Amino acid sequence: MNRTEATDIVKESIARVIPDADFAMLGPDDTFRDALEMDSLDFLSFIETLSERTGVRIEDEDTSQLATLSGSADFLVARTE
Repeated sequence: MNRTEATDIVKESIARVIPDADFAMLGPDDTFRDALEMDSLDFLSFIETLSERTGVRIEDEDTSQLATLSGSADFLVARTE
């Protein structure tokens, strides 16, 4: 998976959890919780959706890497090489 594909999957996964998410307002290093007003349950749903869509196992200790668009894309690229 390349970085563009990973970014698209992250955005699509967020959109499943927050259908009206405004990605134009989301910078690569903005935290989802702040920029998209994502609460803890939304974030957990995002993690589950991302794992299901990619087949990548996401451990609890990995979630801190998935707080931003850039971090999430980097995580997926590294796990699918």
